[in-house]
Amino acid sequence: MKTVMACFTSVFAASACLVTSSCAHAASFTTSYDCNKATATVEKLICRDSQLAQMDIELTRLYRLALTDENSVPRPDKVLIDQQFWMDARNQCASGPDPRGCTISSYARRAHQMRQGSAIVRTKDPHRLSEGPLAFRCTGLNALMAATFFTTQPGVVYLVWANSSITLNQVPSDFGTQYIGKDAQGSYSFRQDGNAILFQKPGSGVLNCAAEPTG
Repeated sequence: MKTVMACFTSVFAASACLVTSSCAHAASFTTSYDCNKATATVEKLICRDSQLAQMDIELTRLYRLALTDENSVPRPDKVLIDQQFWMDARNQCASGPDPRGCTISSYARRAHQMRQGSAIVRTKDPHRLSEGPLAFRCTGLNALMAATFFTTQPGVVYLVWANSSITLNQVPSDFGTQYIGKDAQGSYSFRQDGNAILFQKPGSGVLNCAAEPTG
């Protein structure tokens, strides 16, 4: 475990501190790294974006917890390696047609992976900005749907079912909490209103969903 933590220190030596007054003139929002030293386009984007900055802080919290969990899947040494590859992939969002949307999806997917693989990561920290994965059974879907939420402002939900996944963003709603998004297949929506949970994907009507117990 000491070796893993030593590698963690090395990998994040340039981004170990939470931004304080020394970074204030370079960024409007607190991130997990020093925005004065940010060179990647995506890192600079995160420094200027409140929602992305919140997701960055939360994912760093999850990552640090995963490194302490010897029972995590994958194990901490693999989590460390995966995080390096994830950061490289996240930074590639800058070259796509929607850098911000790509970055949001990257954080949501990575948070889902970490929360799914570690009980310690799922600890009910009162300051947490993520929940899940929660399981839902929806009429019309042959597989359970897993949902991981970012309770940022605005919120985000990452949904996975069978071989499909989608990241949706929270939008204003007069009835419950609603998330929407789209991909090459079309538009999606996910709504929670009390005990009513509704999901719609391209080519289908509204599907009624029910929460499944999670172990």
